[in-house]
Amino acid sequence: MRVAAVFPGQGSQSVGMGGALVETFGAAARLYERAERILGYDLLGVIRDGPEERLRETRFGQPAIFVTNYALAFAAGDGLGVVVSAGHSFAEYCSLTLAGALEFDEALLLVRERGLAMQEAAERRPGAMAAILGLEVAAVRSAIGRAEELGRVQIANFNAPGQIVISGDRDAVLRAGELAVAAGAKRAVKLNVSGAWHSDLMEAASVRFAPFVHRARIELPRFSVVSNVDARPYTSVAGIRENLIRSVTQEVLWHDTAERIVAEGVELIVEFGGSAVLAPMAKRLKSAPRAIHVGDERGVAKLAALVPLRAPA
Repeated sequence: MRVAAVFPGQGSQSVGMGGALVETFGAAARLYERAERILGYDLLGVIRDGPEERLRETRFGQPAIFVTNYALAFAAGDGLGVVVSAGHSFAEYCSLTLAGALEFDEALLLVRERGLAMQEAAERRPGAMAAILGLEVAAVRSAIGRAEELGRVQIANFNAPGQIVISGDRDAVLRAGELAVAAGAKRAVKLNVSGAWHSDLMEAASVRFAPFVHRARIELPRFSVVSNVDARPYTSVAGIRENLIRSVTQEVLWHDTAERIVAEGVELIVEFGGSAVLAPMAKRLKSAPRAIHVGDERGVAKLAALVPLRAPA
């Protein structure tokens, strides 16, 4: 079976995510032990005990999501038959690790530095994000243009037709949301995040983070990894480095990325993550195959009933 593995990004976190994964799979437990040594704090304790506000901080949230996402896929073993993978926003690090382009330790160090850089940038220049539901992209851009007199605002995520996320200065984001509703949007929902991700407000974070990407050991992936920056499979290490830096400030082209995954002729899309975010969107794609969510040890067992898995040592 030709399988696509996808990973959700920030916003998919929740206290207790992953369930009893570490009790069920020793290989997953060892990943959290490695993460604790690398990060210098009890990541599993943060995930299990929270509070939610702590997980929402990007310096904790990004490592927590990365390790949980990857541990879920790792627990499924190497018999899954993944031929293509993609991650939403920073969750692309999960795809690159699964495909062997990054070693787990290296990827987690990059995720840690990315989270720290973005947290610092958000504290220096606070911002906001909002999801605009049920409005065409041209009308969203029009609302943004009319709100820019209050500050910087731009599209951050094009998740699906009718599901667009905007990001920037708080007053400008809120005003753009109001204008979008007036133009016919079903809703404008302010997101519960701690910064204006994927916007120009993160430029300082991009500058701080870039040297870590340039120093990292990166190889070409063993199977296709589609970048959410340009919705194209990676063909060079230089392209990986460039897009990992660009992704801090650039729009997430998730809809185009998902369509590219479907075009690879996959028979099953598996979302590994604490919450079902991408699988429900995949089901709405034209000619999409079956899509399932794996969020805990029960999800791994459900997957094993569909695909013969070989558990990792």
